[in-house]
Amino acid sequence: MKTSGKNKTINTPLSEGQDYLDRCIRLKHAVSSTDAVLDKTILGDCFHVMTLLPPLSVDLIIADPPYNLSKKYNDKTFKKRDPEKYIEYTRKWMRLAKPLLKETGSIYVCCDWRSSGAVETVMSELFTIRNRITWEREKGRGSRSNWKNCLEDIWYGVCSDHFTFNVDRVKQRRRVIAPYRENGKPKDWTDSPKGRYRDTHPSNLWKDLTVPFWSMKENTAHPYQKPEKLLAKIILASSDPEDVILDPFLGSGTTSVTAKKLGRRFIGIENDPLYCVWAEQRLEMADDDKTIQGYADGVFRERNEK
Repeated sequence: MKTSGKNKTINTPLSEGQDYLDRCIRLKHAVSSTDAVLDKTILGDCFHVMTLLPPLSVDLIIADPPYNLSKKYNDKTFKKRDPEKYIEYTRKWMRLAKPLLKETGSIYVCCDWRSSGAVETVMSELFTIRNRITWEREKGRGSRSNWKNCLEDIWYGVCSDHFTFNVDRVKQRRRVIAPYRENGKPKDWTDSPKGRYRDTHPSNLWKDLTVPFWSMKENTAHPYQKPEKLLAKIILASSDPEDVILDPFLGSGTTSVTAKKLGRRFIGIENDPLYCVWAEQRLEMADDDKTIQGYADGVFRERNEK
């Protein structure tokens, strides 16, 4: 059930979401192949579920674990740990995740400035770090005694020197403000009826993202939902069609939904039944709507561009 009017927030209660919950699976025993779990939402604790999945079966892992803050997720609360204990928490789940990745696989881990150091520490132990992406959350509460926090990090690592990275699939379309011409013709930019633009290579600073809000179709009542556009950048760059993408902290399903829209296979693990309901509801919606806000015609557009 979606709210009426302009508010598109998905907030279906468990009492009305049993049909969606029934589509989820619960793993009780180890599986020898991904056939039984592909394109599924697995209801369960990722620390247990990952021990039941077959090794070397995943092409890409996208993880958005709880940041080291005391935060409430529906009826569960993640309590802030001291730095060393949070590193151990990170090490525990990442050690379970690594055996699932193929040698050509990649991993992206979301974090904030407080947990970024822990993620870097553990990832450097288990993977080759390729980069740190910083993206701008363009909304958030201000602070009277500190700088407003509007940035988050994503650490990007690989298992070997043989990995997938499709830079031409993640070009950023930017408006040309000072066009340069050579022999009277545009140089490295396009002049069109809709304006002057250039498709540029992406950097590790992402300022074109919009955090989901009430009037967007992808918005849910999950308190820390990532935008589909953010996941699309990662999925297009570091996977190919039909590749398998795992999200061990699925939340309301953004990774699975975006993977489905982009023609990838997916496995999502989530231990909260309500969030599983929202994920499955969004996956159903993706059958009829493959659009991703801010991404069209093979390029990513600037924020708020019409």
